Amino acid sequence: MQRLSGLDASFLYLETRSQLMHVIGLIEIDPSTVPGGYSFTKMRDELKRRIAGMPAFRRKLDNSILNIDHPVWIEDEDFDIERHVHRVAVPAPGGAAEVTELVGHLAGQTLDRGKPLWELWIIEGVSGGRITAMLRMHHAGTDGVTSAEMLAQLCTLTPEAPDLDPEKVRETAGPFSRTSIAVTGAVNYLLGRPVAMAKLVPQTVGVPIGWLRRAREDTAMPAPFRAPRTRFNGPITPHRSIALSQLSLDDVKRVKNHFGVKINDVVLAIVGGALRTYLEERGELPDQPLVGMIPVSVHDADDASLMVEGTNKVTGMFTVLPTDIEDAAERIERTVELSRKSKEHHAEIDANILRGWAQFAPGTTMSTLMKLYGDRKLATLHPPVFNVLISNVAGPNYPMYFLGAKVTGVYPLGPIFQGLGLNITVFSADGHLNVGVVGCADQTPDTDAIADAFDDQLKQLLAACD
Repeated sequence: MQRLSGLDASFLYLETRSQLMHVIGLIEIDPSTVPGGYSFTKMRDELKRRIAGMPAFRRKLDNSILNIDHPVWIEDEDFDIERHVHRVAVPAPGGAAEVTELVGHLAGQTLDRGKPLWELWIIEGVSGGRITAMLRMHHAGTDGVTSAEMLAQLCTLTPEAPDLDPEKVRETAGPFSRTSIAVTGAVNYLLGRPVAMAKLVPQTVGVPIGWLRRAREDTAMPAPFRAPRTRFNGPITPHRSIALSQLSLDDVKRVKNHFGVKINDVVLAIVGGALRTYLEERGELPDQPLVGMIPVSVHDADDASLMVEGTNKVTGMFTVLPTDIEDAAERIERTVELSRKSKEHHAEIDANILRGWAQFAPGTTMSTLMKLYGDRKLATLHPPVFNVLISNVAGPNYPMYFLGAKVTGVYPLGPIFQGLGLNITVFSADGHLNVGVVGCADQTPDTDAIADAFDDQLKQLLAACD
C-alpha cells in the first residue's frame, strides 16, 4: 500500500470528461528486429513477463468511504494483461495523418479507474512496415522523469529479451486493509496537516513579497493571469488534435553551441517562433508576447518535511516567449535573457511549496468546482494563467529496443486544461529531438501546422549560425 501525495491525487480531482489527466508516449518501432519475428501475441506476452517485476504497472486505486485522506495504491490481485494491451490498425496509406487521427481519438477517452491506470495500444498498418505503440498512463501515477524511467525499464540495448531479477519478479505494492487505510489517513489528516500548515505558511508568505520586489526591479518571471488571450485560452472539449515533429539533435546542439546557450533555450526559441508563425498566418498574433509555463522537476529537492513522498515531483516556472520578435537570431538571444530571469526568480522559491500545499487539496470539493468551471466556461471570464505548457524531458542518447523492436522515435503527449488548451512536450533520444503537440480539436484542429513550423524555425536558427 502506498498513499498518493496531494499533487498525485490532484490529477484525479482535476479530471473531468473534457479535462483528461493522462500522459501518452508514442513509440515508433521497427518490428523487423524482433527475434523470431513480430507478432502481437508475442509482444503482449513479453510485456506481461517484464511487468511481473514492475509493480507500478500492477497497482490500482483504492479509496473507501472511511478514508478522509488521499487515495492509496494497492496491488491489483486480478491483474489481466489483456485488459490493458490492445491491437488496432490504421487505414491506408498509414501515414502520420492517419496515426495522429487515431491517437487523437484514443487520447479523448477516459481511463478505467477500476484497474491499473494505463493501457498500451499496438497500432499496426503504419507505412513502411512500422508499428506505433501508444502507452497511455494517468498523471496521478507518473511525471516526466518517472515516465522516462518506466520507458527505460521496457526498453533494452539489444533486441534480445533480458533476464529478470528473480528477487524483483512479482514484487508487490505491499499488504493493506481498509481499516489501516482509514487509520493512517485520519492520522495524516488530523495530526499531520496542522504541523505541515505551520511549516508552510512562513515559507509561503515571502513568495508574493519577493515577487513584488523583483517585479519593481524588472527581474521577476511573469505573474499568473498576465498572458494575452489566444485561441488556445478558452474552454476545451474532449476532442484532441495531435501532431508530431522530429528534429536532429546535432542540429539543435549546433545552434546551442553557436549562441552559447542550453538546449532548453533553443527549444523555447523554436516554440516561440513556431507559435508566432502559426498565429501571424491566421491574423491572430497579439502585440503582447506569449507566456509559457515550464514544469520543473524537483526529484533532487529535499522533501523530508513532506508527509508523503508521492510520484509527481514537479513545480512550475513561468517565462515570456518573445513572439513579438520576428528575427530568429534576435529572438533566441531575447529568449535566453528572459529564461535566465525566470530561472533566477524561480530558484528563490522553495521547490516543495507547490507539493506542500497540494497535500491540502480537497478531493470532492475540487472535483465539483472543476466540473462547474468547465461546464460554465468560466475560463472566458478571466485573463489566461499562461498561453502554452512546454515540457522538455531528456532521454537516453543511444539506440533502444522496445520489447525487441528497434525504437525510431518517442513522442510525448501531455494533458491540456480548461483555458490552457495547448501542450508542447519535447523528448530527446538517440540523436533526435522528438516533439509532441496536443491541442483541443475545437480550438486548434490544425496542430500539424505548429509541428511543421518547428523544422522551419530550426532552419532559420541554423542559417543564423553561418
